[in-house]
Amino acid sequence: MQRAVIRIFDGALERVLEPGETLFRTGDMVGHMVIVRTGVVLLERVTRRGGRIVLQQAHAGTVVSEASAYGVQYHCDAVATGEGARVALLPLGEFHHRLERDAESMRAWAAGLAQTVQAARLRAELRSLRTVSDRLDAWLGAQRGLPPRGAWQGLAAELGVSREALYRELARRREAEKS
Repeated sequence: MQRAVIRIFDGALERVLEPGETLFRTGDMVGHMVIVRTGVVLLERVTRRGGRIVLQQAHAGTVVSEASAYGVQYHCDAVATGEGARVALLPLGEFHHRLERDAESMRAWAAGLAQTVQAARLRAELRSLRTVSDRLDAWLGAQRGLPPRGAWQGLAAELGVSREALYRELARRREAEKS
């Protein structure tokens, strides 16, 4: 996220989330905008059969659920992962007020929303593909490199596949490279 957007959160109340702790749930009223300072927060939606779909992986410097700036209720859950997260919360009205006062921040915010739309389109494209191999090829073809080994679970979530399926596909590719 651009510095101009990050500075909107200067002086905001900070909160530490433990691993697995929920920041907000589907149906909660939007009262604050949130930016991740450290750690990772996942936006997840639970399917009818109990599966989880990751809608966003918010890392340090990323606004969580940016579309909520213009909503009334959250449409997903936000959960801290890994080692937890530290977030800054800014009341929604104050967030809008700060954006309106700062043209540079407003432009950066609009650019960030455009990038979010592009990322959502890529996720939709990935999920329309049937095989793990095709999804991984599309991911890599979108100018995204393979993350480090410890982050493969997050990649599996982004691809909408189980981590075991991703691990099998990566192992198959390693074997094919050896041949």
